[in-house]
Amino acid sequence: MNHYQKLLSIRTRGKDFHPITSDVENVVSKSGILTGLCTIFVRHTSASLIIQENADPDVLIDLANFFSKLVPEDSKLYEHSTEGPDDMPAHIRSMLTKTSEQIPISNGRLVLGTWQGIYLWEHRQRSHNREIVVHINGS
Repeated sequence: MNHYQKLLSIRTRGKDFHPITSDVENVVSKSGILTGLCTIFVRHTSASLIIQENADPDVLIDLANFFSKLVPEDSKLYEHSTEGPDDMPAHIRSMLTKTSEQIPISNGRLVLGTWQGIYLWEHRQRSHNREIVVHINGS
């Protein structure tokens, strides 16, 4: 079994979904692994990774709207405010979603569904540099 690992650095634009499917696909291609598993992990507590609809942008809008109602940015609701009023809600959103994903690899390609894309979901208002570890194992 072979292993390949790459650190991706993504500059976000603030609270939004940032498509990273092609970035991860490039790492898989460079790995030379034909059959295996790709694990992606975001090294932050106020951003997350999701696999979601990539054809209709309304899906991402609806998800963002739902989470803004589920976890409001209201400083009266939280004790933690050291990094600003959007920080604690970002931690909660990250906890409710995922900081890692696993995707099978077959014939040297990610085995994503037709309408699936990988997104880095920035939960903070301002832009950040986010690091994503892509680890691939297989043969």
